[in-house]
Amino acid sequence: MFHSSQSKIPWEDRTLPLPFTSPWLLAPMDGVTDACFRDLLMETHQPENLGGAFTEFIRIHQVVPSEELFRRHLGPKRFPSPVGIQFMGNDPSLLKDCAAQAAAMGAPVVDINFGCPARGARKGCVGAALLDYPERITPIIDACVDGVEGKVPVTAKIRSGVEDDRRLADIVRAVEDSGASLLTIHCRTKKEGYDADAIDWGRIALARKLLNKPLCGNGAVESLGEARDMCNKVGCDFVMIGRAALANPWIFSGYEASTQEAAAFVLRYGDMMLERGAHPKNALSRLKQMIRFWEVGDLVAHKDDRKTWLKTKRLEDFHHRLQQMAQT
Repeated sequence: MFHSSQSKIPWEDRTLPLPFTSPWLLAPMDGVTDACFRDLLMETHQPENLGGAFTEFIRIHQVVPSEELFRRHLGPKRFPSPVGIQFMGNDPSLLKDCAAQAAAMGAPVVDINFGCPARGARKGCVGAALLDYPERITPIIDACVDGVEGKVPVTAKIRSGVEDDRRLADIVRAVEDSGASLLTIHCRTKKEGYDADAIDWGRIALARKLLNKPLCGNGAVESLGEARDMCNKVGCDFVMIGRAALANPWIFSGYEASTQEAAAFVLRYGDMMLERGAHPKNALSRLKQMIRFWEVGDLVAHKDDRKTWLKTKRLEDFHHRLQQMAQT
């Protein structure tokens, strides 16, 4: 188990040890990190490379979702590296009950989403929209800490602000004052989205100065080397990698995959989705989403080749081309 260098300090009585097996974590991404994709990454990596992952967020509104929904998000398999369950909502009482149910079901980590930049999140005052109201953050986290009753750690994921980062210090202090066991901070604001020109590790460094508990950096990390740099330069205990894992699923280990291995990975992803009941049309859509980002193993030879992949109409044709490349 990976331990932060800051593991014995006064807030420990309100938080719990983290179960991650390395500093490198797979970020939760709505519409991307489904159980099939996560399980395939877990199968591909040793626990000392990929330290953990999180589900796509579960939107919490009005009622506690069913255990079946929780199980579907967590997936059927378990690995040495944990998969935390992520909730997005704004009702402390309801989130407390969700956290209690998740802990009772064996979820190893409960994460609260304060970072989703989607338009719907702002409309419902959830996700990143809550960053305009730092005073609401601590009660939400502490309600979840009460709900898990010491069984599992509760963590929080934020962006650096909504329109700008002027309230970042207040946001970080709100997490510091809570029973969260880890803060993950994305180094861009909601407004900045995924703008490559807006990457600002200085925001993570500010959080490090204000926070006396483990910190996870996130945002535009595109290689294992960059993840190590983020830890070394701004003092992160962990680094969360998102879209770059679609471009290179081996990013957590630094392994250089061959064309055959790359094709076999994407084939296995498609097969796994079908085995678990996905409609072929939906499976093809997810595979195309991966190809939009894919960068390794010469699976996508050039820009026009990527367009060819994305124009494929039938899953069978997509599958046939992958099989040919896997056998070459």
